[in-house]
Amino acid sequence: MSRRAQGLVQRRRELVARSAAQRAELVRNADPLLTKAAALDRVVTRVRDYPLITGAVAAGIVLLGSQRIFDLASRLLTVYALLRR
Repeated sequence: MSRRAQGLVQRRRELVARSAAQRAELVRNADPLLTKAAALDRVVTRVRDYPLITGAVAAGIVLLGSQRIFDLASRLLTVYALLRR
């Protein structure tokens, strides 16, 4: 094999190794993003599976308002915590 061909083979090995390292880094950096995307996908799937319940919840939010819902949720959470003891 000629010196030029050996140089090309060596260069290819270096590029493949560098590419593998970059690919591994991308996967490592994308892991938190993929976790969040999976959670969002589960929420969207539930919304699609239960459109009537989703509509009822949205209507409740509109009718009651966010402040009243927050008050109600905090009271329910307090009752739940007391009953759980």
